[in-house]
Amino acid sequence: MPSGEGTLYIVATPIGNLADITFRALDVLRSVDLCLAEDTRHSRILFDKYGISTPMRSCYRHNEKNRVDPVIADLEAGKKIALISDAGTPGISDPGERLIRDAIAAGIRVEAIPGACSPVQALLLSGMRLDRFAFEGFIPRKGNKRNSRLRDIADQPGSVVLFESAMRLEALCEDLLELCGDRQMAVCRELTKQFEETVRGSVSDIRDRIKTGSLTLKGEFVIVIEGNESYSKLHKKAHRNKYDDKYDD
Repeated sequence: MPSGEGTLYIVATPIGNLADITFRALDVLRSVDLCLAEDTRHSRILFDKYGISTPMRSCYRHNEKNRVDPVIADLEAGKKIALISDAGTPGISDPGERLIRDAIAAGIRVEAIPGACSPVQALLLSGMRLDRFAFEGFIPRKGNKRNSRLRDIADQPGSVVLFESAMRLEALCEDLLELCGDRQMAVCRELTKQFEETVRGSVSDIRDRIKTGSLTLKGEFVIVIEGNESYSKLHKKAHRNKYDDKYDD
């Protein structure tokens, strides 16, 4: 690591399997002056496993605003600080975006230490288009904002990745059917963990599995939805074949 210059390190940590930490991430976490963690109790498990003794301070949704100015001051004074979330990459539907943005605006050196990222993991397992995709995170739970976001998703040409809780997954399927059509989707559960599972099928298939109890509604979910471009091509082809069959007799 460069010496003498304050640096904010955005460090990706495992999303389930602790063996997925990188050598570089471990080196950074051991070398910095301070680590900002979403939940220090959760991150202590990782630190204890790899013998990391760096001091930790919490930085989560409800205190990030108050943390930013003191952390920026420490960085400007030459401190090296790592930012981690409970799992995956900080700032990706996790705390950290405000600190990262303000550090860059203040001219602080910022380095990203790559590693596990559940949206990418889910894309790889989905069997859907990989060359073009959008990440939506958690969409609004209800109302016009939710409908507006789902209409945006319906128009996305590439694959769409989003997060959803187990208890709202059936409602998501119903809304997707209404606003996006019965396109393909993949439901990835407990990624990299012992009970990892990926279920693929049409939105209606997934909904029916939920209703019959054949899809386990436990753990953390990442959803991948077929893009409009692939969906439209498939349905145009199906419509054309149906039209051709009509006149084959």
